[in-house]
Amino acid sequence: MTVLITGATGLIGQEIVKQCHAKGIAVHYLTTSKSKLSTKENYKGFYWNPNTNKIDPKCFENVTAIINMVGASISKRWTDSYKKAILESRTKTAQLLQDTIKKYNYKINLVVSASAIGIYPTSLTKYYQETNTEISESFLGNVVDKWETAVDGFKALGCKVAKIRIGLVLAKDGGALPEIVKPIKFGAGAAFGSGKQWQSWIHVKDLASLFVYAVQNNFEGIYNGIAPNPVTNEELTKAAAKVLHRPLILPNIPKFAMKLVLGEMHILLFESQRVSSQKVESEGFNFTYVNLRPALDDLLG
Repeated sequence: MTVLITGATGLIGQEIVKQCHAKGIAVHYLTTSKSKLSTKENYKGFYWNPNTNKIDPKCFENVTAIINMVGASISKRWTDSYKKAILESRTKTAQLLQDTIKKYNYKINLVVSASAIGIYPTSLTKYYQETNTEISESFLGNVVDKWETAVDGFKALGCKVAKIRIGLVLAKDGGALPEIVKPIKFGAGAAFGSGKQWQSWIHVKDLASLFVYAVQNNFEGIYNGIAPNPVTNEELTKAAAKVLHRPLILPNIPKFAMKLVLGEMHILLFESQRVSSQKVESEGFNFTYVNLRPALDDLLG
C-alpha cells in the first residue's frame, strides 16, 4: 500500500511517516523544498508550490489514500496577512490536489484530513461529540469550517473522506508543550485566566497512530482526534509542574496580559473545548496515553 502525505515533514507528519513504515506502508510526500526530496523505495518526495499551483502529478502514482496534514502553523502572531496564509494553506492546497487528481484521472479511494476542535464554540460546560453542528464564531472556527468544506471536495472525485479534529498535540520537540513548560522550568509557571477552561489533548504518537488506523480501516466522516480524558488548563499546568518538580507560586495570568503579548492569538490559551473521543474508541482504536500524567512523564520525564 502507498499513501501520499501532505505536511509529512511537520511535527505530526514525521511521526505518521515513521508509523506507516513500521506497518509496511510506502509513503509519497509533497514538499515545497527541493532540498527535502528523497527517492528511497518506501519514501519518495515530490515537489509542489501551492502558491503558484505547481505540483508534480507523479506523486499520485500507485497511491490509494491521501493523509492531508498541510497547513500553516496557528502558533504565530495573527496579522491580517498571516491569517490569510493560515486559511489558504488549508483550502488552496486541497483544491490543487483535487484539480490534479481530476486532470490526470487518478483513482484515490480515501482521503484522511486533519481538522481541528477549534470549530466547536468555547464552553466550560458542553461535552462535544462529532454530531455537534454549532460552529464557533472565532477566527479559528471560521478557518476550520472552510477547511472542512474544501476537503469535502474530494467526495466529488469518488473518494471517501474522513476528517480528524485535532486538539492540543503534546510532543517533546515541537507544538505547544515546550512553550507551556518553559515558564514552569524557570519557576514562573501559572494557569491562564480562571484555569477552568478545558484542554482536549492528545499525545503525538497516539495521533499519528490514529491517522494510520483511519487509513487501514477506511474511516469516513468526522472524528475527534483527542485522548479520552480532557483536563482543565489548571490541571495541565499543575501536572507539568509536578513532572518537572517545580513549584507553582504565581497567581493565574490574566487574559488582558496575554492579549498584550500575543494579540488576537491569545484566544488559543483561553478557549475551552471539552471533546469526546468515544467515536474513535467505538471504531476499535486503542490509545496508549489515556491520561495526562503518563503522557507528560513520557514527554518530560
